[in-house]
Amino acid sequence: MTDQGFSRKTFLKTGALGAAAAVLSVPTLGAGLASAALPAVNMEKVVLAAQVDPYRGSVAITAGAGPSVKLVQQALIAKKFLAAGYADGNFGKMTIAAYKKYQQSLGYTGLDASGLPGPTSLKKLGTNRYTVTRPITVGAKTTVSGKRVNTRTKNMLVAAGKRAGITMSLTQGSYNPGGVGASAGTHDGGGVVDISVSGKTSAQMTKMVKALREVGFAAWHRTPAQGFAHHIHAVAICDTDMSPSAQAQVGDYYRGRNGLASHAADDGPKVTKTYWEEYLR
Repeated sequence: MTDQGFSRKTFLKTGALGAAAAVLSVPTLGAGLASAALPAVNMEKVVLAAQVDPYRGSVAITAGAGPSVKLVQQALIAKKFLAAGYADGNFGKMTIAAYKKYQQSLGYTGLDASGLPGPTSLKKLGTNRYTVTRPITVGAKTTVSGKRVNTRTKNMLVAAGKRAGITMSLTQGSYNPGGVGASAGTHDGGGVVDISVSGKTSAQMTKMVKALREVGFAAWHRTPAQGFAHHIHAVAICDTDMSPSAQAQVGDYYRGRNGLASHAADDGPKVTKTYWEEYLR
């Protein structure tokens, strides 16, 4: 029996010729049960773990991600991309490296083979092993303030603006490889923006950062003391187009750090950490 069940052929005799007159396909009660019985991988949790676990400095497991990550690791082990013994539920550096090799085996290059699971590769890896639930879609490219972003990021910015009562105007968008040297490659992929704070009071800047965090950004107010002109840097957590350096900033945010090379303590407003899809629920 396959995942789609099986067909039974019944031949009927017709008169003296005795020839088969018809073939009847009889569905079985078990059709589809094998497919339905496959375990589920929660993509939201897997992507979050892939952006947080490599930067923990431990083998701690991201809340709610362990079972799904283990299924992904077991599939990577079965395909010989990950060594046996690493199916521990922590999407650490070894799993990132293994997933990158898997992506490359599919013909992906560049940011499409960064080791961060995307919807197509994750589903393909799970063929006959698991199903994918809660998929993440970043959507088509669009613009905000004339700067390129994906649809998911735009929706997040609009929602944050409504929460803060302040329109989010961008000074730098996403998909901007080599654009601003001081950005250290964080804007090379999707989900990362710099937001103008021109004319804003300190209280307004804090309100903006808080609202951005509440809808699912890792966001910080960058200052001259840190070597930047005043602006807000925001990274859309769980964006699957994100560059590795931006992923590291998400990891820093979850560790209570500032997302800079100094890894100093996060000095932004305290909120319950979340991501866009979770916020929408």
